[in-house]
Amino acid sequence: MAKAKGDAGQLAMLVVQQAWRRLRRRLRTGPVYRWRYTGRTPERVLIAPPDLRLADPQIASEIYHGRFPFAGRMVEAGGQSPFQLDVAHRGWLEALHGFRWLRHMHAADSELATANARALMADWMASHGRRIAGVAWDPAVTARRVIAWLQHSAVVLKGADFAFYRQFLRSLSLQIRYLRSMAPEMADGEERLRARIALAFAALSLPVPTPVLRHATRQLCRELDRQVLPDGGHVSRSPHAVLELLADLLPLRQTYANQAEAPPGALVGAVERMLPMLRFFRHREGSLARFNGMGVTVHDRVAAILRHDDTAGAPLLHAPYSGYERLALGTTTVIADTGAPPPPELSHEAHAGCLSFELSSGRTQVIVNCGIDRFGADDFRPLGRATAAHSTATVNDTSQARFNLSGRLCGLLGTPLVAGPRTVDCRRHDGDGRHGFRASHDGYLSRFGLVHERALALSADGGVLDGVDRFLRPGGIPSGGGADRVALRFHLHPDIALAEGDKGRLVLAASNGETWTFACAHARPEIEESIFLAGIAGPVRSRQIVVYLAPDERPELHWRLSRMGASEA
Repeated sequence: MAKAKGDAGQLAMLVVQQAWRRLRRRLRTGPVYRWRYTGRTPERVLIAPPDLRLADPQIASEIYHGRFPFAGRMVEAGGQSPFQLDVAHRGWLEALHGFRWLRHMHAADSELATANARALMADWMASHGRRIAGVAWDPAVTARRVIAWLQHSAVVLKGADFAFYRQFLRSLSLQIRYLRSMAPEMADGEERLRARIALAFAALSLPVPTPVLRHATRQLCRELDRQVLPDGGHVSRSPHAVLELLADLLPLRQTYANQAEAPPGALVGAVERMLPMLRFFRHREGSLARFNGMGVTVHDRVAAILRHDDTAGAPLLHAPYSGYERLALGTTTVIADTGAPPPPELSHEAHAGCLSFELSSGRTQVIVNCGIDRFGADDFRPLGRATAAHSTATVNDTSQARFNLSGRLCGLLGTPLVAGPRTVDCRRHDGDGRHGFRASHDGYLSRFGLVHERALALSADGGVLDGVDRFLRPGGIPSGGGADRVALRFHLHPDIALAEGDKGRLVLAASNGETWTFACAHARPEIEESIFLAGIAGPVRSRQIVVYLAPDERPELHWRLSRMGASEA
């Protein structure tokens, strides 16, 4: 009952915060504030910052022919302006109005693509440039648009007449003043930081007084210090946020240098911490571990970011501020979530996956989390965030954390995580050539009186992963007298074939011929269906190993994953 009251209190506070934030935004877009967005129009763009995001000239061709492939949706304009289409998918609208697709036009490097980009930009300014409303003027979308317009201004303005040049600069300066006003009202997290990045880009790229640049730099540094943790992770605990922010911060650092401005220490420090953290989340074959909002990995994109990591050394093994552990010996990599969920306001993509792990061997992914389909139906997103979609334990088929899924509140709040582990303890144990840790969480304590403890240890040659899962009462007392049922889940990558072997073992065979076995003491592993949501072409059927146990009868389970031919010493 106390837990339910606490969850209701968290939701009520979020509702009040979001309602107040929306009211302030509405006031800032009304006639009382509108005059603040008018002002002097800059005479020119001094510099076009670089864009590190991958570009595809073929998409420029699709756009020229009236086909707009954004956010996993292909929308055909049929001769109409895309900005006048009635499209219900918000992700597609945000991508359209965010203008990141300008990079494809830039990559096409043709007069036709340039003219098309200029025509679409003029179309947007005519239809949305004067009325501040709707998705087009969401502050997060505005920040992406400002960055994109600046990064590709040289291409768009090449060969443009004076009237378009002035119209472009007038609209850009309006958007910058609007974003400067709205940034303090944005919800905490990645998008607020991106707004500060956009304002720093603008202060460097346009002729502005020195105090304006200093103010933009100071606000950027303040946000970086708040959001980038000492180990390089983001406060949301999302690998995807680290990747996305680096794609903006690296060009920003370069833009400071190109303008003969010393990059601020907070920016340099944040980038130097985040690059090793991106390596931390990366398996040997290039995929990022599927935790807290991470779906499919575009390998070339990660490689393009990591080319800017001058150290190019081995990744970190211990990320205590972000709440992750990495075991890496031989050709085997294990990445585990050992942290508490982020605060509710930062948890819109957080997963209920504490103590879950992924295992890869060389370029073979073996044990995974299901991940999410970022472009799939929103109704299925909670499935990938639930505990059962992770390689960890569930108690009585419930998630260790809960999400706001109320139809009335989703439109206002989204789907933040409003309950989950409050205390997560983790201790690293490396020695005798082995890597290991022991961690526990209390996500099931209030409902079932159980604390889940997991210990993992990787052998010196990387060929054996030993695991122990315990389900205890507070104080380490074994469970007893209840009817609880625990399911330990090990989701397999779709490329892994699963079959029964001898002595109760299961055989995991990869397509490259590598074979692992799974065995556990005093329990029989089951083979069940699963779904890998982070497939490059969308969700894919897969399998999972599930071990069921009653913690009142057997509170501890020992299991082992062994590569065939590996030493088990």
